[in-house]
Amino acid sequence: MTDRLEKIFSIIPECETFADIGCDHGYMAHAMLTRDKAKRVIIADISEKCLSKAKDLLYPYINSGRAKSVVANGFMGVPDSDVGLIAGMGGEEICTILTSAKTLPQTLVLQPMKNTDKVRLCVVKLGYKIEKDYVFKSANKFYDIMLVVKGKDTLTEQEIEFGRDNIKEKSQDFIDFISQKLVRLDSILLSQDISELDREKMLKTKEKLQKYV
Repeated sequence: MTDRLEKIFSIIPECETFADIGCDHGYMAHAMLTRDKAKRVIIADISEKCLSKAKDLLYPYINSGRAKSVVANGFMGVPDSDVGLIAGMGGEEICTILTSAKTLPQTLVLQPMKNTDKVRLCVVKLGYKIEKDYVFKSANKFYDIMLVVKGKDTLTEQEIEFGRDNIKEKSQDFIDFISQKLVRLDSILLSQDISELDREKMLKTKEKLQKYV
């Protein structure tokens, strides 16, 4: 369990059945069982080869019936669960998985690597309420994470772009994230190789970002 996985683990609620979609080595499902956050787990991956690593780790629990492995594309063919996790994928890929599913868990934990704004719009359209949505830092990289439950929600333009908790709480990780973006913008703006139109767009972006630091 890396620091990033520990931070994802901390946001996952206790449940009866936990499903890890794209489970990789199965570390999260293993932690959910060994730390008594779930009674049963489902590990799912599109690749049998990738799934085999998780099956090896969870072999005793598979034998006892507390874990089940499924070769699946997203949630398709995955038994019902209370909480589902999709972590480490692009936002568009996460949206495709969610919109393709016939049924979805009551609660989802999502950790997109990019295009988080699209994920926010997607989950609200699918009938989820965003309970938590923030940036965290791990190994000098920044990650978005969301906890959503079935219910109605509406988002402002700022919440779609930056995340509700980031705007409200302005955590140090979020401030550092915005500061890093501002440094990159300043570096590009000092370059002579950008058009006036691009420069104007970047200055507007910079002005918008400066409100959050």
